[in-house]
Amino acid sequence: MVKIKKRKMGEAEIPTGSMADISFLLLLFFLVSTVIDVDTGIGLTLPEFVPESDQELVPISKDRMAALLINENGDVLLNKEIIAIPQIKDNLKERIKSKIELPSNKKLIVSVKTDRKTNYNLYIQALDQVKGAYFEVREEYAMSQFSKEVRDLTEEEDKDMKDKIPMIISIAEPEKI
Repeated sequence: MVKIKKRKMGEAEIPTGSMADISFLLLLFFLVSTVIDVDTGIGLTLPEFVPESDQELVPISKDRMAALLINENGDVLLNKEIIAIPQIKDNLKERIKSKIELPSNKKLIVSVKTDRKTNYNLYIQALDQVKGAYFEVREEYAMSQFSKEVRDLTEEEDKDMKDKIPMIISIAEPEKI
């Protein structure tokens, strides 16, 4: 009688030698293909530095100025009158419109001045209202003059609009306490 030896079957295994390589490749793929949202901050064009000795002081008439003051308590003053932040846009729109046909040296200048302890959020809200007033007046001008929205204007029309309605915002240095 012949004895037949039963062969032992090995257990099935999944090769894991390259598992680490595959996981790192997937990790690298997701890192490269993911878009990271970057805060860009406030889009402001700052003036070039001019030494104080080279600066020329130009007198500006009171009717050209719109003085916006924000104190540390959150009070907002527009031309020395207390105003709520949402009302800034409507008040400035009328003044900007009244200066459209005047020469460029007679256009409205909005001066935004804060206290050192002013809440930053209030400052940004007020600045948004000022810019919003200019954008709305520009939109109305584009519709009345060119029958187009601002985004549809040609370069020449856009230049004409910006010459008629320049956005002149002076951000004054906060008061030292």
